[in-house]
Amino acid sequence: MKINVRYFASVREALGTGSEAVETTASDLGALRDELIARGEPHASVLARGRAVRMALDQVMCGEGAELRDGSEVAFFPPVTGG
Repeated sequence: MKINVRYFASVREALGTGSEAVETTASDLGALRDELIARGEPHASVLARGRAVRMALDQVMCGEGAELRDGSEVAFFPPVTGG
């Protein structure tokens, strides 16, 4: 299936792009994250397990178990802090 992936803030800066169309066999966000990590650098370090990365599916914050659908929009971004 084809999905649209968007990257924000420090994730976007590290990857050098704000968005891309991705062809994936992943069924959920966690599997997609693993596919992107498997691409190697810089994805491997930016999206690495153990790093705090927030995710949204179709503009709704969710966990790694959220199911992907053809045409979904996925966003990756660092945790937001306030003060």
